[in-house]
Amino acid sequence: MYKFMQRINKKFGLQLETYQELHRWSVDNYPEFWEELWEFAEVIHSKKYDYVVDRSKGIADIPAWFPCCRLNFAENLLRRRDHKIAIYATVEGCAEIRTRTFAELHRNVERYAAAMKTFNIGVGDTVVGYLPNSIEAVEVMLAAASVGATWSSTSPEFGVSGVLERFSQIKPKLIFSINAVTYNGKQHDHLEKLFQVTQGLPDLVCVVVVPYLKIDGQPINISNIRNSCLIEDFARKGMRADGSIPPLMFEQLPFNHPLFIMYSSGTTGIPKCMVHSSGGTLLKHLEEHLLQGNMKEDDILMYFTTTGWMMWNWYVSSLAVGSSIVCYDGSPLVPNENVLWDLVERLKITILGTGAKWLSLLEERGNIPGESHDLTSLHTILSTGSPLKPQSFTYVYEAIKRDVILGSITGGTDIIACFAGLNPMTPVYRGEIQGAHLGIALESWDEDGKPVLGESGELVCTKPFPSMPIYFLNDPHGSKYKAAYFEKFPGVWAHGDFCLVSPSSGGVWMLGRSDGTLNPGGVRFGSAEIYHVVESFKEVQDSLCVGQKSSDGMDERVILFLKMIPGINLTSDLIKQVQASIRKQLSPRHVPSVVMETTDIPYTHSGKKVEIAVKKIISGEMVKASGALSNPQSLDVYRDLPILRGY
Repeated sequence: MYKFMQRINKKFGLQLETYQELHRWSVDNYPEFWEELWEFAEVIHSKKYDYVVDRSKGIADIPAWFPCCRLNFAENLLRRRDHKIAIYATVEGCAEIRTRTFAELHRNVERYAAAMKTFNIGVGDTVVGYLPNSIEAVEVMLAAASVGATWSSTSPEFGVSGVLERFSQIKPKLIFSINAVTYNGKQHDHLEKLFQVTQGLPDLVCVVVVPYLKIDGQPINISNIRNSCLIEDFARKGMRADGSIPPLMFEQLPFNHPLFIMYSSGTTGIPKCMVHSSGGTLLKHLEEHLLQGNMKEDDILMYFTTTGWMMWNWYVSSLAVGSSIVCYDGSPLVPNENVLWDLVERLKITILGTGAKWLSLLEERGNIPGESHDLTSLHTILSTGSPLKPQSFTYVYEAIKRDVILGSITGGTDIIACFAGLNPMTPVYRGEIQGAHLGIALESWDEDGKPVLGESGELVCTKPFPSMPIYFLNDPHGSKYKAAYFEKFPGVWAHGDFCLVSPSSGGVWMLGRSDGTLNPGGVRFGSAEIYHVVESFKEVQDSLCVGQKSSDGMDERVILFLKMIPGINLTSDLIKQVQASIRKQLSPRHVPSVVMETTDIPYTHSGKKVEIAVKKIISGEMVKASGALSNPQSLDVYRDLPILRGY
């Protein structure tokens, strides 16, 4: 990042010295910033753009970026062709580490791309993966991108209905999947689920199965799945008569060509399909890896993720830097909580990404990897998925490693990237995200649409950036897109999160979803404010804070559900202690009207608490369990609770 800042200073005759100064310049001069990044990152392209972006258009106009240029996303990720290892991969419970060099990766992408072309897969077609985080998932995604197809994926833990809610909307021509998967120490056959999914996707011309696991030495039987074949048989379809493979030709495409289809959470309805561009995704990810993360080609990045979470797309893009990635498939707690630390030590991982919940679990279990493992190689820990609690910052620096950057990052599937996160030029403060990313005009606005510092407000973005969705699928007039981000404050992107921007450091505190805003007596605040207080109680394992609408719809009260650690019950004395702590640390108006025990808390597959569905249930609305939930049965815990009746 410092090298980039010096480049800006030299070219524009400036004297920028701090991150805050660089950020201000990048926002005030965003077309110049993104153009300089394009040059700095050495984006591979076959035709140069006419201009960067029309500065007269605002963010709500969803302006086109780098018009008339031609490039290919996969070509940029496959710029290396040498024998450096590009991908390490392993599966839960398996000591073996599989690898692919950049040369081998290019060769396999070449094979799969040639096979796709025999099925006439190309621009305008969709290819999907129902796959774990694996080498094969990366290879077939890149093959699809190389021929100009659009890619979408979800992970094997999604049930049939959850997959079809997503894939049936996008009408894929090809699907790649597996025969079986391992999780929590058990092998699970996947072919029956795959069969049911393919029955609901009539446009498929081929179903490709990866022999991922051997189950009891039995051969893989896919005879009941129409148009199916194993992946090696699929690859052979692309061979010439003499056994050679046509050379990999990267389809040259516009900057705004649709690369990925991502999905809204779908916790309360059919997921919306958000389409992201090849150029926008590439450029924003390069900014975040090269500048915000200060990534080098000798880095090794592992992010604990699934193919159904945008962090998979994000971390795979680091191949464009020439760094290596680690694919881990399975539970991060089986056979014990040291699984990921074992990999850090063994592979000399330099950047480890995970969810905030995992760090909390390690702290609860008393895990001290700084004493049990050699973490010399590790220089960065990334956390996202939910706000990282202040006590987790303390845990990382006391129990894991003192000389790391703890990068709490925030963004979303909506932008397939981050609004705010780490940078190598400012300190890390307990509980804070270091600041808004370069080129991102992030502000916190009050209800009147005025910027505020030091108090809770709506996270907004006031200027355009390249990784905004180019459109929503099945939204011909853009009404769903506009309603999702631009209704609250016309002409400004409102992301649906509460945040607080520190007036002293510029750091960002995330305070929960604003679409699940707590609003008792007209006082608005986010659930994360409650979580920060409550989850410091050692007796509490987890919590969920939602609003309950009154029967006449005129008022709302706050309900706090506490999941206790095993062997501990919620007593009246503990309830009083929790309420007193909230009153002291926040305000009397933050104190929940009802505090009660629960046995389960709903989460999405990407580890995010599900508040809105519970809010609707306890307010008397009918909500069906969604395929987006990792524990859909948990919603039943909240139905028709006697203590909440009659409000």
